[in-house]
Amino acid sequence: MGQDYYAILGVAKDATEDQIKKAYRKLALKFHPDKNSSEDAKKKFHDISEAYEVLSDKDKRAVFDQYGEEGLKGGGPMPGGPDGAGGFPGGFSGFPGGGGGTFNFSSGGRGGGGSGFQPTDAEDIFKQFFAAFGGGGGGGGAGMGGMGGMGGMGDDEGMGGASARFGGHPGMRAGMGSRGGRPRPQHPAAQPEKPPELVRPLAVSLEDLAKGVTKRLKVTRKVRSGEGSGRSTEKILTIDVKPGWKAGTKIRFPREGDEFPNGEIQDIVFTLEEKPHPVFTRAGDDLVMTLELTLVEALTGFSKTVKTIDGKTLPISASSSKVTQPGQEERFPGEGMPISKKLGQKGDMIVKFSVKFPPQLTPAQREGIKKVLG
Repeated sequence: MGQDYYAILGVAKDATEDQIKKAYRKLALKFHPDKNSSEDAKKKFHDISEAYEVLSDKDKRAVFDQYGEEGLKGGGPMPGGPDGAGGFPGGFSGFPGGGGGTFNFSSGGRGGGGSGFQPTDAEDIFKQFFAAFGGGGGGGGAGMGGMGGMGGMGDDEGMGGASARFGGHPGMRAGMGSRGGRPRPQHPAAQPEKPPELVRPLAVSLEDLAKGVTKRLKVTRKVRSGEGSGRSTEKILTIDVKPGWKAGTKIRFPREGDEFPNGEIQDIVFTLEEKPHPVFTRAGDDLVMTLELTLVEALTGFSKTVKTIDGKTLPISASSSKVTQPGQEERFPGEGMPISKKLGQKGDMIVKFSVKFPPQLTPAQREGIKKVLG
C-alpha cells in the first residue's frame, strides 16, 4: 500500500491550498537536514517534499485521490480523460528548473507500464518554495505565482509564532500550474519570515546589580556561505548591566544569532537572572536580611553591626528596656538597591529579627525564669 500524502503533511483530504502550504512550510523547516541531525530527518524531509509536490498540484492531487501513490507513480490517467488514455502524453513539470521532477503519463491506462510521476529532489522543492522570500514588496495575500498552482497564504502559524504572507517571485515562470496554459499574475514578494529568537539566561550577582557591571560574552553562530553550506563563527557581545536592573530584564542583540535557510538571521536575547545571595533577598528595590538573636538578647537588649550590599557597616541595637519580638523589623532608608528609573535614589534595607530559643532548660533555669517572669 502506498504512502498517504495527507497523513505525511498532517492535513485533511479536503485541505485547502493555504493549509497545504502552511503544513509543508512548518514541517520542512523542522526536518531540513541542515537544522535537524536526527537519523530519520532526511527521510521525513524527502517524504514531506514529495507529499507537498503532489498535493499542491491540482492534477497530481486528483490522480492521487483516485488511484493513490501506486497509481500516480505507475502512470495513472489524467483526470478528465477516458480511463486508459493519458491526458497529457508529453508530461509536465511540477517546478520550473526542478531537475528531473517530470510528471509523465503513459497511454497504456491505469495498469500500464508508463514512467509515471517521478518526485523532484526535496532540496530543489525547498529552495523553490522559499525563493518567494527574496526581494522586496508589500506582502499582500498573493500566492507564490507558478509553484504548482498554489494560491494565497493567510496570516499566523510558522516558526516562533510570527505571521507571514507569501508573495509571488518574479524569477518564477508564470504559466506553471495554471490550467490551459494561462499564466497566473505575478505579485510582489513578502518580507522573509523572521526566525525565532535565541533566548539565553544571564546570571548576575546582587553586588553587580547594585553597582552595575560590564559583561562580555563569547557566542558561536552559524552562517551560510556559498552553495548553501554553513560555517561557525565566534563573536564577543558586550552587555552594560545598569545599576538596579531587575530579574527578567531582556537585552536584545538583533541579527547576531544563526542564519536560516531563507537568509534571515535570528536575534539573540539575554534574560537577566539574579544569583542567590547568602545574606540578602531582593524585594523590588528593597533588600531584606535576617538577623538572629539569642533569647537573652531579645529579652535584655543587644548592640550589633550589619553590612549593606555595598559593604558599608551600620550599627543596630535595642535597649535593655525593650523586648525584641520574633519577626520584628528595622528599616534603613536608602540602603537598598538603586532604582534604575530614578537616578540617585535607592530602596531600603530591611532587617528582620529571628529569636533562637534554647533547645532545653535545666531545672534551675526553669525555676529562675518562673521567679522572674511568673
